[in-house]
Amino acid sequence: MKPVCKPKGHTYECDCGKECMTVSDGKAVIDLDQSDVRPMHYTTLNCVMRKAMRLGCSRIELRGVMGQRYLASTASAPGLYIAVHGTPGNDLGAFLNGPTIEVFGNAQDMTGNTMNSGRIVVHGNAWDVTGLAARGGSILVKGDTGYRVGIHMKEFGDTRPTLVVGGTAKDYLGEYMAGGTIMVLGMDNGRSPVGRNVGAGMHGGRIFVRGEVSPEQLGPGASIVPVSETDIEEMTRLLDDFQRSFQIPVPRDFGEFVKIAPSSSRPFSGYYDKTNV
Repeated sequence: MKPVCKPKGHTYECDCGKECMTVSDGKAVIDLDQSDVRPMHYTTLNCVMRKAMRLGCSRIELRGVMGQRYLASTASAPGLYIAVHGTPGNDLGAFLNGPTIEVFGNAQDMTGNTMNSGRIVVHGNAWDVTGLAARGGSILVKGDTGYRVGIHMKEFGDTRPTLVVGGTAKDYLGEYMAGGTIMVLGMDNGRSPVGRNVGAGMHGGRIFVRGEVSPEQLGPGASIVPVSETDIEEMTRLLDDFQRSFQIPVPRDFGEFVKIAPSSSRPFSGYYDKTNV
């Protein structure tokens, strides 16, 4: 029988995961291959992770992850590092507030959903809706991403989310984007690394694409604009971070990059019925 986590106040007190977690010198190793229940239910795994955080662990290593969702959701320990070996499920790092998550494999949909701060580094692919409504922090994806990546990213003051994709992104990249920076490198790709309707409805932020982007690929409200010196400074910082994170050389010819920005702060204003607003 799967162990059941019962809440006690605002914490969880249970023995679930006891057989698969070891703690030593501030590091917790949670080996799901040692669990009596395979695969372990995501509520149980998250309960074990919270237990490790309450013990003051600064490093948590997950082994044998098989699609468990909501890992590290709402985690708010700035110095915490979480290594994920396997394939995490949807909403990895949702509402993340400080920790670093490193995935040695692929990630599923909605990675970094509404994250506030911290880092998510994915050594494989990260699929649809990655970076949904991100408000801060950084997401680095070595491989490809799916549809509607970076939708409704936003920024405020000096807090700006960033998302760098080493491979390609599919349709509706940066849809309804209100702030932040997206960069698509298109490494090892011989065609345009982005799909259709790039920046559809965007009214803030910026998208840098290494490779060709035709006007037909842009969504309403997006336009191609010149790359400025300030843009090059930001791109250089992002490329440096990407190279350090994955230990691979990255392209530095900024003439190969296309910048996509909003053509208006209210791209759909002409579509509203003024009698109703």
